[in-house]
Amino acid sequence: MTDIESRIDTSRPHTARIWNYWTGGKDNYPVDREAGDQIRALHPGIGEYAKADRLFLGRAVRHLAEREGIRQFLDIGTGLPSADNTHEVAQRVAPDARVVYVDNDPLVLAHARALLVGTPEGRTDYLDADLRDVDTILAAAAKTLDLSQPVALMLLGVVIFVEDDEESYAIVRRLMDALAPGSHLVLSHTVTHPDMPDVDAAVAFWNEHGTPKLTQRTPAAVARYFDGLELLEPGLVSCSAWRAETTTPDVAMYAGVGRR
Repeated sequence: MTDIESRIDTSRPHTARIWNYWTGGKDNYPVDREAGDQIRALHPGIGEYAKADRLFLGRAVRHLAEREGIRQFLDIGTGLPSADNTHEVAQRVAPDARVVYVDNDPLVLAHARALLVGTPEGRTDYLDADLRDVDTILAAAAKTLDLSQPVALMLLGVVIFVEDDEESYAIVRRLMDALAPGSHLVLSHTVTHPDMPDVDAAVAFWNEHGTPKLTQRTPAAVARYFDGLELLEPGLVSCSAWRAETTTPDVAMYAGVGRR
């Protein structure tokens, strides 16, 4: 057994693998599928969140590469490789785009090395690190990215795993402060909302049975991550509504893009 394989716990459901299951992937285990089905029974629309978040990622990266001229992306909390990963979207627009992926899930690491292959003109690298390891992330990212030039910091569905509010805000501020003017923050976050009580039940079930535990925040609390940044239109909205070409139902995953 390799060191990576020894770190993969198949006895408890894991969020990245359940996300993979909901989006039609095959990198999951029976325990993940069972938990995913139980969560979906509590909140039938939950599987659409994963798809909406992935589509938001594609629209945001495409906008930044096409309209904002961004050629560097730091994607923390990568998740299991899927269709239209950050480097694929960015490098379709700009083949010379550079992407650094960061995740601390050993299953993601095992697949990322094989699947996250970029264009010859660009560069795609992977770092095995935790979101909280800000100094480590920045030092490693600087080997691939030029931090004196604008970077898009991608934090999709990852700060939900930092329970303490002030710690999570401080992590995002430290990362953004290290990036050049013209950099952008792309962030999505599960929210608690009085119109969506079944989401709270699904999250409670997850935190009782799954790993890692996640923290919901109100839309107003999520907006604080963008303090000091210029929020691009349409602001902080359901990720299904961010610059979508067609009207789709809102989901309890809010997202925004802010410019430094």
